[in-house]
Amino acid sequence: MGSEAREFLVGVGESAQAKHQFQVGATVSGEALPVADPRLETVEFYKVSNLKVAIRKVAEETPPPPWRGVAPPLSVYRERGHRRLAARTYEEKCTTCLWGCQMAVEMIIDQWNPSKRRYRTETFCYGPRSCPLYRSGPARKVPGRHGMSYTEEDWVDDEATSRRGSDE
Repeated sequence: MGSEAREFLVGVGESAQAKHQFQVGATVSGEALPVADPRLETVEFYKVSNLKVAIRKVAEETPPPPWRGVAPPLSVYRERGHRRLAARTYEEKCTTCLWGCQMAVEMIIDQWNPSKRRYRTETFCYGPRSCPLYRSGPARKVPGRHGMSYTEEDWVDDEATSRRGSDE
């Protein structure tokens, strides 16, 4: 950024990903805007223009996990379904895996007053159910109106990934 050289988290759109085939370790340049509301994004910058790939990282020859390479289209992630992933596991082992994901989550606290919202970051895994690195995160608790809360049980993750086998 300017004369500063460091690692940045940048959000790119589906068409830019399809065109450039980004993967972990690539060096890119371009112009981007800082995110308008950091509560809604897990990246620092988005709306990238003049994008150029300076160094294309070749996938390492180490066996997975973590899985590396070019990420599939978003439709593949949606089809696979996600499981909650322990934040520590994500940070230590899954940030470079194409199946690991950190997302900003917006929660509507009162369905009768949708303007009451809270935000947090959650980590998810879209990878094979048999991955030896996977560790389930704590049950998600969503605050509600008048001090009530909803706890998302394990069956929600099981149902989201039930359409696929343990190795897919």
